[in-house]
Amino acid sequence: MAAVSLLKEKGDRPAAGQKEKAGVQVLETVLVLLPAAITDALASLPDHIKACLEEIRLRRQRPLHIRWATGESWVAAGGGLVEEQARAYIVTPADLSQAIQTLTGSSLYALEEELRSGYLTISGGHRVGLVGEAVVRQGEIQTLKNFSGLNLRLARSIPGCASGLINFLLAQGRPLHTLILSPPRCGKTTLLRELIRLFSTGVPQLKYTGVNVGVVDERSELAGCWLGMPQLEVGPRTDVLDRCPKAAGMLMLLRSMGPELIATDEIGRPEELEILQDILNAGVTLLSSVHASSLAELQQRPGWGPLLERGLWQRLVVLGRTLGPGTIEAVYNGEGRLLRRGPWRG
Repeated sequence: MAAVSLLKEKGDRPAAGQKEKAGVQVLETVLVLLPAAITDALASLPDHIKACLEEIRLRRQRPLHIRWATGESWVAAGGGLVEEQARAYIVTPADLSQAIQTLTGSSLYALEEELRSGYLTISGGHRVGLVGEAVVRQGEIQTLKNFSGLNLRLARSIPGCASGLINFLLAQGRPLHTLILSPPRCGKTTLLRELIRLFSTGVPQLKYTGVNVGVVDERSELAGCWLGMPQLEVGPRTDVLDRCPKAAGMLMLLRSMGPELIATDEIGRPEELEILQDILNAGVTLLSSVHASSLAELQQRPGWGPLLERGLWQRLVVLGRTLGPGTIEAVYNGEGRLLRRGPWRG
């Protein structure tokens, strides 16, 4: 295989200090939505933790819990990280009630449709997962009530996290059909979002000018839409269909928006796999992801073996956590030939 140069442009990678500052700023936009006692505790955390914070969990009458890229901890009232639950700040019923009221804009009734799926998206693209008592009618969840906890998942764009990968996914100035394989919590969605941005914006260093991208964002994780508008950077040529089932959404985009590339996260249902051939027949490039830790594991999944044998995907990217979230463990071509073995990041 011919040598492949990696894209390493200074302008595409924020310096470490800039990245930490940007990460802290993301958290600060969310803290104003939380009760004062919890805001004070989280604001007192070390900056290197705040910069990569991923989850803030409020469970009624239980310790305040956080998770970041490389760890997790209970949080004390003064903002310290503590190993013992007994030393952590205990979330009160009033804390939880106030947080839910603020995060939902005091309009739970208007958000019933979103609550059926157990989460809602707020300004900034952040996701609020909720648990409590499900209201079920005729076997279907109508809404939630008597909330017992929430999980605030912070949405972050990481410019540059695909800079060392994008050149493997282009040929003759065009994107290749690409599938990202990843176990949970390995940075799959963040990497996919950055690839969408690059495919849409273009990469001048590689003489790639960008294409029209259609995104089916069934769970509002890729673009983080709020009131229909993307809150996360997905590129100037990108059209987003938010909270739409993937199979129906891909066909809608194909018929109405003339995309040159269609992207979606976590593909795998039989109806989604069936629609892929229609996308290919229309000459549209595919970019997607699937939960799997290896090619061997994916080949054993129902419906996936024939797709892989046909070489539908021209590039297969395997993620892991060897160097932390976003680690690229390997890149293969459509025939399963190794193009580059990792681990590396960005």
